[in-house]
Amino acid sequence: MKSAVTGFDARVRPVSARSAVIRILIAADSPTMTSSEICAATTAVGYPEPAVRVAVSRMVAAGELVREHRAYTLDPALRARRTELAAPPVRLWDGDWDQVVITAVGRPSAERAALRARLLSLRLAELREGVWLRPANLVRALPADLATTTTRFRLRAVENPAELTAALWPLTDWSARAHALLDAIENPDPAARFAVVSAALDLLTTDPALPAALQPEGWPVDDLRAETSAYLAWLRQLDR
Repeated sequence: MKSAVTGFDARVRPVSARSAVIRILIAADSPTMTSSEICAATTAVGYPEPAVRVAVSRMVAAGELVREHRAYTLDPALRARRTELAAPPVRLWDGDWDQVVITAVGRPSAERAALRARLLSLRLAELREGVWLRPANLVRALPADLATTTTRFRLRAVENPAELTAALWPLTDWSARAHALLDAIENPDPAARFAVVSAALDLLTTDPALPAALQPEGWPVDDLRAETSAYLAWLRQLDR
């Protein structure tokens, strides 16, 4: 649903000043910026300077920013999110699938939730409880420590991989959300546009990184990544 006035996607939530500071520092070439650089970037994307200064003070108190020599450095744990901005490296898909089966039992709910979140971050999808899959097209090795809780397989056991892909991921919903964000990304209001780009970046962290043979027609991931990359490149120019 869009506003008739601005074209803004009504499902996109506004971004707080704190989150704006975090996102700007994550996207920047350096995790360290002066107060004036932070204010220049955040005001350029629609945030009033007093709100930004309050957010920065609270982030310093919370340990999310470290102040030294009139500059602020983002906490390394937050900075690590930068890896989520890049598309995962892929290779030509040969039809194989990676399968991860959870074999550990009797774990506390917090550990189960953490393992689930980690498998999702590795762009695996759950076929049924404890059985996770994805096309074997990513250039990576699964983390070695997963061997303590899972067993991993490489297989080719499906007659219709497109149907399996559709069962693993909500591709129609993902595509619709991406297209809505693409329609809204040129919003003339700076804060609204920043919120749209932020939502797009969040959506891209859930990109299943499918091989071309399994992508639905009109799959918008390349367009969405191009638009957000262009915006981030503009954003990085603000602190120079």
